[in-house]
Amino acid sequence: MNSAADAVTESTQHKSGTTNRRQPFPQGFLDTISVGWAARPETTPPARPQAEFAAARRARLSAEFPGKRLVIPAGELKQRSNDTDYPFRAHSAFAHLTGWGADSEPGSVLVLDPTESGHSATLYFRERADRTTTEFYSDAQVGEFWIGPRPALAGVAADLAIDTAHIDSFDASEDDLVVDADDDLTRAVSELRLVKDDYEIAQMRLAVDVTARGFDDIIRELPRAQAHERGERIVEGVFHQRARSDGNGEGYDTIAASGPHACYLHWTRNDGAVVDGDLILVDAGVEIDSLYTADITRTIPVAGTFTPVQRRVYETVREAADAAFAIARPGIRFRELHEAAMGVIARRTAEWGLLPVTAEEALDADRGGQHRRYMVHGTSHHLGIDVHDCAQARRDMYYDGVLTPGMVFTIEPGLYFQIDDVTVPEELRGIGVRIEDDVLVTADGVENLSAGIPRTADEVEAWVARVRSDAR
Repeated sequence: MNSAADAVTESTQHKSGTTNRRQPFPQGFLDTISVGWAARPETTPPARPQAEFAAARRARLSAEFPGKRLVIPAGELKQRSNDTDYPFRAHSAFAHLTGWGADSEPGSVLVLDPTESGHSATLYFRERADRTTTEFYSDAQVGEFWIGPRPALAGVAADLAIDTAHIDSFDASEDDLVVDADDDLTRAVSELRLVKDDYEIAQMRLAVDVTARGFDDIIRELPRAQAHERGERIVEGVFHQRARSDGNGEGYDTIAASGPHACYLHWTRNDGAVVDGDLILVDAGVEIDSLYTADITRTIPVAGTFTPVQRRVYETVREAADAAFAIARPGIRFRELHEAAMGVIARRTAEWGLLPVTAEEALDADRGGQHRRYMVHGTSHHLGIDVHDCAQARRDMYYDGVLTPGMVFTIEPGLYFQIDDVTVPEELRGIGVRIEDDVLVTADGVENLSAGIPRTADEVEAWVARVRSDAR
């Protein structure tokens, strides 16, 4: 792989890396590199569909901060090692307010300047480093000889229906309110996403649909995963192929947790075997090009059928999820979803003799919680352009907030009996189950966006059988 250091002349020094690979360009190269290229037609694209939605979001934000200059940076490339960088992903608030998704440029800045009637918006970014510039060949980070064509100011202005300017003309002021530096602005851009508009809802549906195809891929390739000593990596890789081919990538690190690894809530090492007779818990979501992501979990019997004990645990988790679904509707508090699911978890674990107290005592807000040993996480979180969306919103808008049509969140109870937990019978140890769906609040209830991915134990067994049969 070539790196930035290869492209840098002695007069154009890269900020990172060593100097021992830098070579000066000979004069003949410098005399000829900018000539002999075919004309490249410049096109002015029509505004992308999300442009009008982004403008409406900016207007709502503007109304909260009259007279204030608002600055929303996209963020910079982040170094992975020496002179290589991580793939760039724009700050979620920046993408939400511009409509620029996977194709956004590092170092860009959205600025809302106050006017008499609100704010004017300008998107600042670095103009293309085409063949008329020395950066074209000498800068591997932005030069088009290295990374391909980059967007021009005029093209982006038309594409996003927003004024653009070169980043060199952006002047920061100490009076600016900057996202992630100003608490009020950071809160506001997070709360702005609590209720999704029509474009966002359509993107969420697309993200879920692509993710569903990724889960089919996983089941199809389970035999290959079983044959590899690190079969969890095979599962992760299969999903990654779908995420990259049909989307921008994963919205978060895939959890491919087989056997007792399913009891570790954020198991992303994914280096274990996939063993016949075990369950594999897969928590994965595709982030599409607009940067909206799904977040789905299914727990699948590797052999294709659940054992009686596995089925009992699985169906209890589904019962907890269904309890949350049963009360989900506009007007209830977000936290009530968790309370409904935890009521089932407490009752069932008490019935199984796992608790030192009654279910009612375990559910006591002050002295209870014994059942939480087996489900320590929450039941729901908001979802959208971030997998844990709206995370900087005020508590009374989020956890204590009222469900409103247009909200999108997860319902994801679980039960986890770790392999060395002597408080549970041996037959339960090493079983971890989570079922996670993505939910849209409607005018009179909720819609399960991921309902097409099998949920019940019977449906999951039939799903595995069908996909494997189709693969033969």
